[in-house]
Amino acid sequence: MKLVKAILFDLDDTLLNRDHAVDNLFHIMLEKYYGAVEHSVKTDMLQQFKEYDKRDYGYADKTNVLSSFFDAFPPTFQLPRHDMQDFWNQQFPYCFSINQHTLKVIQTMKKHVQVGIITNGSTQRQKAKITHTGLASYFDVVLISEEVGFTKPDKRIFELALNQLHVQPEEALFVGDDLEKDIAGCQQAKMKGIWFNPHQLTNPTDIKPDAEIHSFDQLIKGRALFN
Repeated sequence: MKLVKAILFDLDDTLLNRDHAVDNLFHIMLEKYYGAVEHSVKTDMLQQFKEYDKRDYGYADKTNVLSSFFDAFPPTFQLPRHDMQDFWNQQFPYCFSINQHTLKVIQTMKKHVQVGIITNGSTQRQKAKITHTGLASYFDVVLISEEVGFTKPDKRIFELALNQLHVQPEEALFVGDDLEKDIAGCQQAKMKGIWFNPHQLTNPTDIKPDAEIHSFDQLIKGRALFN
């Protein structure tokens, strides 16, 4: 194996905990559009909100997520349908936070390799997340699908990152949580795919990651990456 010169990462559910951000957005909605809500009802509402979000995950337009939720749980204060997308765009990116330990791991990696982000999603929201969490200054390249015109698992978005970093596919690793989009995608570009699986889920697919990690510490402990 050639010396690893670059490690690239997915953003949502890899570098950033999207599930926590969805929780935060839900509580903003409660505060803005609902009065006092009983705890048991609030739990049901959150569960349903997450179901709607999961259903439309990957779609840039989140109007249906919010409209479905408000139809199921009529709010005290109405948010017009034509304002729902703006609400999501303006609020959701700022619901994210970065784990400080993750930043320390990235800093350690940067002493040895180039690092980058490849993420699917809208340019506006993904850039806002990256800027808000302070990630922008840590990475040598950031590619957002809407901005570059290719969406994971299309191998071209991975190849574009490799070209910008001036590294060969066998000199780079990609770390992501999505087996199809992240792992199969990068493997099509001849990169090695590291499955980030913090919840230690069973692999339900025929896709075979080159390695599996449950924490970013395992990347640092894999000293062979940097030797």
